Amino acid sequence: MEYVLQAELTAPRDVQGDRSIFAGASVADVSGLDRRKLRPLLIVEAANPEWTSVPLVGWNLARAIMRKTDALLVTQIRNRDAFLRAGLVPNRDFVVIDNERTARALYRFGEVMRGGGNKGWTVVTALSSFSYYSFEREVWRLLGDQLVAGEFDLVHRITPLSPTSQSPIANRLKRYRIPFVLGPLNGGLPWPKGFYDVRGKEREWLSIVRKLHFLMPFYHSTRANAAAIIAGSHHTWSELPKGCEERTFIIPENAADLDRFPFRQRELTGNRLGLVFIGRLVPYKGADVLIEAVARYQGPLEIEILIIGEGPQRQELEDAVRLKDLQDKVRFAGWVEQKDLAAVLSNYQVLASPSIREFGGGVVVEAMSMGLVPIVANYGGPAELIDEQSGISVDFRSRETLIAGFSQAFKDLEIHPKRVSSLSMGAAARVQERYTWDVKADQIVQIYNWVLTRGTKPRF
Repeated sequence: MEYVLQAELTAPRDVQGDRSIFAGASVADVSGLDRRKLRPLLIVEAANPEWTSVPLVGWNLARAIMRKTDALLVTQIRNRDAFLRAGLVPNRDFVVIDNERTARALYRFGEVMRGGGNKGWTVVTALSSFSYYSFEREVWRLLGDQLVAGEFDLVHRITPLSPTSQSPIANRLKRYRIPFVLGPLNGGLPWPKGFYDVRGKEREWLSIVRKLHFLMPFYHSTRANAAAIIAGSHHTWSELPKGCEERTFIIPENAADLDRFPFRQRELTGNRLGLVFIGRLVPYKGADVLIEAVARYQGPLEIEILIIGEGPQRQELEDAVRLKDLQDKVRFAGWVEQKDLAAVLSNYQVLASPSIREFGGGVVVEAMSMGLVPIVANYGGPAELIDEQSGISVDFRSRETLIAGFSQAFKDLEIHPKRVSSLSMGAAARVQERYTWDVKADQIVQIYNWVLTRGTKPRF
């Protein structure tokens, strides 16, 4: 197990005080401390630069915060080798926790309970919450003495992202007046009415009783003891217990690396409209909806679709393409590594995302960064990422209305071809203003300063 050999020493924290950093410090002393880089402990159980989804979010956000502070990152041992390959130094930049025996056992149990790969994700999330108890117990065992001694200004738990998860460590941190920041939290979006058949196909039976997570041992104390909470969506904000409003900030968890996903103006100057779908090939992601919408479109545009992703629905989708005689319009690219994604997207103009239950929308932000125009289902995370100047959201009440809405969106671009250019610029500008990792890290550092009474409450 990795261990911190020597942490930067700071003056001891006044554990009897409230939120002030040091008791009895003069104005000159405090001014000097304000110039010192903050020393947060970042708890990022899932963080890996070589993976996707939550681990990649955890990695990118933690690294952005580390560039602006003197942070130490604590993660699960499975991420250690990837951290080393990325150039991080053990004991200086990160430490690891080995609770792999517990985590592996619960993961294997979850694989049985979920009923198949790429399905039953609510079951996986629920069981991972129990695994996380053992992770934080080891965090306190490893770093508790340093925390109590005041060697960190605060603790920020970045992952897990699930709003159902708890942090047993929050109680102890509160006891020693160590500020605790939680989030971004996102997930748990209810299944939209009219799509319960899709919920069945996804084997999301546990989502029916999801609200039982309010009864889990540390749910309320985690939120009550947090000095600040970051919600990744308005839905997550709405689920927080009463009394959290003044301590909660909305910051979507996803962002883009502008160097990896550089902007290029997209235009509709001829009759070719290139669409990209990116995601797991499972029912709720809606690749079948996109194929049907293209089949129904009647007009002069030659629409091409590139479907990026793998999953259990692929054979069904390929059969649908043949049945509708769309072989010359639809191409399946399979899985594409993130490092290769920008090159693959370079010749397309639109990202089409008909997903009916998307929490965050990382691929939407990355595509917007490159200037692709997002067309998204108006429900969940992706719809919150765009406005009328940067994308198109499609209202729907059923699968049929979702298909019709996407088909109409293609028709609107046909009628107003210059809109592709203006939305392309608007999408990239919105990402540069709001959705880069550095922007998010700046916002989070503002929250840190507010928690530590070093600054006013930020308004995002």
